[in-house]
Amino acid sequence: MKVALIGLGAMGVLYSDLFRQAMPEDFFIIADRERIQRYQQDGIYCNGTRCDFVYRSAADAVPVDVLMVGVKFGGLQEAIKEAAPFVKASTVIVSLLNGISSEVILQQAFPQAHVVYCIAQGMDAVKKGNQASYLNKGVLVLGEADGSHSDALQLLGKLFDAAKIPYTDSEQIIRKLWSKLMLNTGINQVVMVYEGTYATVQQPGEARDKMIATMREVMQVANAEGIDLNEEDIEGWLRVADGLNPEGMPSMRQDGLARRYSEVELFSGTILPLAQKHHIEVPNCADLYRRIKEIEAGYADKKE
Repeated sequence: MKVALIGLGAMGVLYSDLFRQAMPEDFFIIADRERIQRYQQDGIYCNGTRCDFVYRSAADAVPVDVLMVGVKFGGLQEAIKEAAPFVKASTVIVSLLNGISSEVILQQAFPQAHVVYCIAQGMDAVKKGNQASYLNKGVLVLGEADGSHSDALQLLGKLFDAAKIPYTDSEQIIRKLWSKLMLNTGINQVVMVYEGTYATVQQPGEARDKMIATMREVMQVANAEGIDLNEEDIEGWLRVADGLNPEGMPSMRQDGLARRYSEVELFSGTILPLAQKHHIEVPNCADLYRRIKEIEAGYADKKE
């Protein structure tokens, strides 16, 4: 089985390191030549250990059985172009992206392949420069839109077992995607705006209240869209959030520190037009969207 991953962010490094250890001869990273040269020169480290990954560019592409996509949403179209030579008719694609749209985009881009829905949750990976670290691997929740236990899911199960990647499957994966969107719209945006870490929302106070209120707004919009999220979902996510490394931070906060444009369009940017469609007031989502856009508007005027 040939497995490839594109996108060496914090989660990308975490999973790539596990694949590298489990199947060193059959796993590689897809990247353009410039990135490959930089990765090889500077190295990529996971929990302090250098990861000697194998890299391939489109020029030396080989078809893969499984493609893991770990780029940011803003880099998805570029990643699709770079990964295209590696995708064959039977390739199973797994997206590690946040939000509720990447799987649809990938399936449209690769109609010959099989895109499995996936939610990455509970990991606390952080990446600064070429150094990634984590305490919790988290878990990948996999599923098909129709709730079936497909051959693709069974293939991924065997692969993740071999690589010691925690996973589970769900017959209600679309609902779970919305549930994760509810969490991210709260925790990711609030930690970025309040310039904190997970500890910022793990203790009582304004930031935690803002996160919960934002999640409730997403719940209302989800309900209007026919997704039955409820207060039990919120309570469950709060327990997950409270178990994260207090010194860790979501990728959106990491983007803010690195002065990279965030995935705000996947979070409040997704909820705001749907709320308008259903005539639902979402003041917290609107406030966070505005504040994040103000933060990002300052990037052009400041040196990196």
